[in-house]
Amino acid sequence: MITPIRNKWAGNMTDRERFNRQMHYQSVDRCFNMEFGYWNENFTQWDLFVKNGIKNNREADRFFNFDRIETISGQTFMNPPFQARTVEIRGDKKIIVNAEGLLAEVPVDGHDTIPHYLRSSIETPQDWQRVKQEHFDRKSPGRKVDIPALKARFDPPGRDYPLGVSCGSMIGKIRDMLTFEGLAYACFDYPEMVEDMVETCCVLVEDFLDQVLPHFDFDYASGWEDICFKNGPIVTVSFFRDVVMPRYKRIRKKLDQYGIDLWYTDCDGDVRPILPYLLEGGINCLFPFEVNGCAHPGALLDQYQGQLRIMGGIDKIQLGAGRDAIRAYLKSVEKYVAAGGYIPFCDHRCPPNVNPDDYLYYLDLKEHMFGLEA
Repeated sequence: MITPIRNKWAGNMTDRERFNRQMHYQSVDRCFNMEFGYWNENFTQWDLFVKNGIKNNREADRFFNFDRIETISGQTFMNPPFQARTVEIRGDKKIIVNAEGLLAEVPVDGHDTIPHYLRSSIETPQDWQRVKQEHFDRKSPGRKVDIPALKARFDPPGRDYPLGVSCGSMIGKIRDMLTFEGLAYACFDYPEMVEDMVETCCVLVEDFLDQVLPHFDFDYASGWEDICFKNGPIVTVSFFRDVVMPRYKRIRKKLDQYGIDLWYTDCDGDVRPILPYLLEGGINCLFPFEVNGCAHPGALLDQYQGQLRIMGGIDKIQLGAGRDAIRAYLKSVEKYVAAGGYIPFCDHRCPPNVNPDDYLYYLDLKEHMFGLEA
C-alpha cells in the first residue's frame, strides 16, 4: 500500500477533462500534473524512495499523487520474443542474447546503462525472412486482445482519467532489432528488407487497433520511435518520408474514424529534420522532448503554433543544477503552459544525480506556478 507524501493538486476538473482541454489549447483549471519517471538507480539511491519502500515508477506516481493517465498496449512486435539468455561473463560484463535477438554486452551488476550491442540476429534479407516467420506471425494466439479483461481494468463507468491506445512503432523497434549502425547500413544495403519490416510493424498495429478501437473511448494515441540522436535521425529524411510516413497515414485514418485526434510519439534526440513528416503523417505531439538533443520546447511550439503539442521538455540538466536553475527553467516555459498544448515534466527519466530535496522543490514550484493557486 503506497501512502502519498503529497496532496493531489487541487482542481475543478477531472484528470480526463483537464488533459483533453489542455492538449487542445483550451482553458483549464490548472496544468495536468505528471512526470515520466526515474532511473532504476533512483529507487536504491534516493533516501526518499528507499525509506518509503518505493521500488518502481508506477509506485512513484502514486507516491507523488500525480494525475492519472493510462495506455492500453498490445502485441504489435515480436511474439514470441527471442529467448533471453546469458552467453558468458567477462569480468564485470556479461554477454547476453536479449529478447530482440541481439548479442549485447551489459554490466553484471545490472545498473542502468545503454547496452553495447555486438551483433544482430538479422544481417541479411534471408535472416529477416526466418525471423519474420518465427516471431511476427499475425495469427499468433498472443496477439488476440482480451477485451473484457481490459475493460474491467481500464474502463470503469464514469472514467475520470485519460486513456490512450498504443500505436506501437514503425521504425524505432526495428532499430532495436538491427542496432543503430545496423539500421543505418540496412537502409542502403537492403532497403526492400527494411521497408518490409516497416510494413510488418504497421500491419500488426493495424490488427491491434481493429480489435480495440470499437470498444473504448480513447483520448489519445501513443507511439515509440527512438530513431534520433543529437545530430538528427538515424535514417535519411527521404527514407522516413517515403517509407515510414505513409504507414503513419494509414494508422491516422483508423484513429480519425474513432475521433482520436491527439497522437504523440516518444522520440529522443533532434527530431526537427523529420518533424514536418511526423506532422504530415498524423503525429502531432512529441514526448518527452529531450532539450539538449533538440531545442527548448518553446522554439518548436512557436514554429508550429497550433499544430504541435509537447509533453515533457523540462531540462534534466537544470534539475540537477540547483534551485536557481530549476526556477529559471520553469519560468522559461511559463507562457507555453498558459497557452496550452504543452504539459511540462522532466525530458526523460529523472537521473539519480538530481538532489531529492531539489526534486521536491521542483514539484512544489510546479504546483505554485501551474496549479490552481497560480
